[in-house]
Amino acid sequence: MMCRISFLFISAVVLLSGCASYYSHFAMFPAENSQGEPRQVRVSWNTAEYPDWWFLDDRSTALKVETQCSARIWRLRDDSHGEAGACGHGIRACAEPGVDQVVVSRPDLDPSACVVVAPGESGARIADVEGSLELLVACEPLVPGFEEEGEAINMDYLRASPVPYAVYTRKVPRGSLAASLPDFDESVCEQ
Repeated sequence: MMCRISFLFISAVVLLSGCASYYSHFAMFPAENSQGEPRQVRVSWNTAEYPDWWFLDDRSTALKVETQCSARIWRLRDDSHGEAGACGHGIRACAEPGVDQVVVSRPDLDPSACVVVAPGESGARIADVEGSLELLVACEPLVPGFEEEGEAINMDYLRASPVPYAVYTRKVPRGSLAASLPDFDESVCEQ
């Protein structure tokens, strides 16, 4: 009897884990930070995609937006994520009080939304993003940097704009050699 239960459990685990295809999505593009300095910006996330006949919906990690030379990392989430934030619907990240200041207002944005993908699409999900995305930045940092224990910490990020950035992304199978994220050139940060 114990052997039969173990066989059923192992079969279920193999069946469940074998149905998804796992992908990494990323992009790197040039832009300016809020101080007008030229920087590279990296966007990345991972997905688990299930066949249409499977009972689970496609899943994703948070969408990360990183700016070269900055310690600030934006994590955008949608309504399928537990920590999505109360600044509207769709794919978004909220302003942090005392850290970010909303400088772009649009009728399709919540007043506390800071970074939004596909603004105006309230049902947008990260798992459904394919090939390109529109990234709207509505905030700027109140203080773009500070000093801690004699070391300068940069918290600046992508410049706010009422017009979304058009970002073209790559999709590659996770674990493949092509799935590693492009690196930032950190030598720019020392100037």
